[in-house]
This record gives sequence, C-alpha cells and structure tokens, in this order.
Amino acid sequence: MQLSNLFAPPHPRFASRREFLRHCGNGFGLIGLASLLESEGLAATPNSVPAGRGPDPLAPRPPHFATKARSVIWLFMNGGPSQVDTWDYKPELARRDGQELEGFDRNTGFFTEQVGPLMKSPFKFAQRGQSGAWVSELFPNLGEHVDRMAFIHSCWTESNNHSPALFMINTGMARMGFPCVGSWVTYGLGSESRDLPAFVVMYDTLNRGLPKGQALNWGAGFLPSVFQGTALKPQGLPIEDLVRPADLTDVEQRAQLDLVRSLNRRRLSPSAADSELAARVESFELAYRMQMAAPEALDVDRETATTHALYGLNNPKSAPFGRQCLIARRLVERGVRCVQIYSGGMENERSWDGHQNIVDNHTGFAAETEKPIAGLLGDLAARGLLDSTLVIWGGEFGRLPIVQKGGTGRDHNPHAFTVWMAGGGTRGGVHHGATDEIGHKAVENRVSVNDLHATILHLMGLDHVRLTYRYNGRDFRLTDVAGNVVREVLG
Repeated sequence: MQLSNLFAPPHPRFASRREFLRHCGNGFGLIGLASLLESEGLAATPNSVPAGRGPDPLAPRPPHFATKARSVIWLFMNGGPSQVDTWDYKPELARRDGQELEGFDRNTGFFTEQVGPLMKSPFKFAQRGQSGAWVSELFPNLGEHVDRMAFIHSCWTESNNHSPALFMINTGMARMGFPCVGSWVTYGLGSESRDLPAFVVMYDTLNRGLPKGQALNWGAGFLPSVFQGTALKPQGLPIEDLVRPADLTDVEQRAQLDLVRSLNRRRLSPSAADSELAARVESFELAYRMQMAAPEALDVDRETATTHALYGLNNPKSAPFGRQCLIARRLVERGVRCVQIYSGGMENERSWDGHQNIVDNHTGFAAETEKPIAGLLGDLAARGLLDSTLVIWGGEFGRLPIVQKGGTGRDHNPHAFTVWMAGGGTRGGVHHGATDEIGHKAVENRVSVNDLHATILHLMGLDHVRLTYRYNGRDFRLTDVAGNVVREVLG
C-alpha cells in the first residue's frame, strides 16, 4: 500500500476522519443497544409513536371522543381568593363570629403564630339568577351569569404554600418540572390555528410581576418545548421580534428559514422523529407566520366602543384585565387552543393574598376583574362561542374562616376552595360538593386537583388515563395515578 493512501482526504459526507469514527462508533454502540432494548421489550415500534408527532407536532388531532369544547380560557386568580367571601356563603360563620375554632390545627395556614378567632365575611351575599346561587357583593356583574356557571365548592389541595400549590394546580404535581394543563391539552389535540401559538399566557400588567414559580407554571416540563405556553409581555410589543427587521425583505427571510429548515431536517431520521428538533423547526415557522397574524389578533382597537365598554376598557381600574380578556376572546376565535390569564403578581397583597385586610384586597382585585370576566362570558355567548369554549375561574387554594392576628385578613387554606366553570359542555347553575358549616374544610363530594384536571381534559375530549407521554421509562400523565371526572358538572 502506498503511503499516500493512508492520508487520503475524508469522504465528502464527513468533515474529518474524527467525525467519521465518531459516527461509526455511535453506530456500533446503537446496534448493541437496539438488541438489548428489543430483548427487554422496550424497543419503539411504528405503532408506539404517537400519531401526528411527525414534522409538525402542533398539527390538529382528533379528540378521544366527541365533545363540545375546542378551546379553554383559564382565569387564574393568583394568591388564593377566599371562598367564604366570594362564592361559598356561610351564615353559620357569621353567627360564630369571634369564637375560637376548637381543635384547629395551627399548621393549616402559613403563619402558624398568627391564629385568631373565627371571622364572619365582611361582604354581603345575595341570591342571583334562576338557580338562586349565593353571590358576594364583590361580583355585581358576574352575578348575572351564575346560571351559566358550574360551581365546585369542595376543591382541596396538598400545600399551604404558594409555589407548590401553584405547581399543583397547574401541573398536577406540587414540585417543579412537570407539564402544565395547557401543555397537555395542546400535546393531545394540537392547534387549530396555524398562524398563532397554540397556548398563550397573559400575566399581571400593573408591574406586579409573574406569579410565584414564574414561567414554570406554564412550562412543558418533559414534553417537547413546542407545547409550552407563549407569554405575552405586559408592556411594549407583546412578543419579542414580532416585527421583521426593516432591512430584511419577506423573500430574504423566507430564504433564511428554508435554509435553516433544510439543515435541521438533515438531522431527523426518516424512521423516528426527534421531538425537540422537530419542535425547533416548527417554532421558526410559527414565528414567521405570527409576524403576519399576531398583530391583527392582538389589536383590540379594532373592536367597537360597545365591546370596549362591555369588557370594562372605559374604566382605568378594569381596563388592563379587560384588554386581556378581550384578547383571549379574539385568540380562541382564531383557533388558539388554550389561554391562561393571571390576576395578581408575585408579592403578598399584590395578588388575591389577603393576609392583612381582606376587604381592601378582595375589593381591589374584584374591581379589576369581575366586569371584564362578565363581559367575556356575555360576549362568548352572544357570538356562539361559549359552547365551544371552556371558561375556568379559581386560584391555587382558599383561605381560612379565622382572622389572621395583627390584621383583618385571612391565612391560606388548602382544605377548601371554590372553582367554577362555564361553557364548553358544562351544566350551568349547578353546585357540586360542599364545605363544612363555616367553610373550613371540604366535606361533601371532595374534589382533588387530580379530579379537577381529569374533568378539564374530559371536557376537551381527552381521556386523562389515555393521554400519556413516555419519559425516563415510565408513561406519565397529567393526573399521575389518580383522578376521577366530576360528572355532576357535565352538560
């Protein structure tokens, strides 16, 4: 053999001999790995790859069964609204005002050394609608829609601390790192909108910051990142780089994307999809399409003055949340699958976290939100969208019926809170479950967070047991190993 042959240039497919050896070495190892996986029954087969997870992971997919709901708007009252001051009327609490709660566990709330006596609700209640639902004076406009609402008064959770409770209500786990409800829904159903994100999040616009746990509350966890929520910025452009650079034409940008797409697709095996790389390819394409569609979808100035007034945009107090509710309607109207809106931010008292003064705290946040939410329900119904849109209202936990010493507020209560749903196949005017006579604990038809999630997925046409994702050798689901659909609230 001539000496020159030993130093021949590498094959054109490889940049160097080292690259050639690296690929060959991986190949030899994968042959052995494939044999081991097959012998253990763990090798992937074409039937084990979820349908529709190919080049476009957000392609719309049919639900597990026929359903009315096609989208969901979750109105998240961050901080923990008090059930006994909003939707869970307790006349016995008023009769026992000022009495000690015998046998109370001081570890129930967060501030264990600030336990006071029972405190009646400072708000008046009245029966509203044909269903006669008891409604706090905090909600004069929302009270007009109680016959559209399905109330669950017996919700409970696992933690009395905001961050774990937020993770629990959003992801089904009281710790970080798991996919949220919106991510599971878009993973299961894809998106009907090809030009807008499948899952959009809006948080507090009044410089209160993100909720505790921040973006992990709408993260995709171990699901491909394409299923995570897209958060709209409260000030300035709602999405970074939404406007094409002035020195770049549409033809040039399209050519750049085509090149990037071609290079990325070379890395995808024709027989098995690389979910993260496929998600990255699709995210570039979606960003390009959003430059065309998002400005129009987010422009609420296109709406009439009557619609602005319906959502409270003519009132400086309710206008910020009202704009978000109106954007939510415009998004679901254009095929966006999930929208979540947060009221309240990071710090105590800058959310529905009324430790010191429940009157000032809840009056302020109700004034910001209840008119816009009432407007949203009425507008969806008038446009024929309420049947196909599931609307959810609630927080991460409730509040105690006792006063927190040193103020006139209430501490956290994981044992009881109220959630209501409207539209999307729910049965309006029903009340499921109950707390005890003072609103301390859920005692009748108790509903866990897993049950709540199973119900949300069911209303979206998804079987919570069948909706799984294999990760680290285990099939995960939103409801873990629990969860029962609350069929009493179904239409």
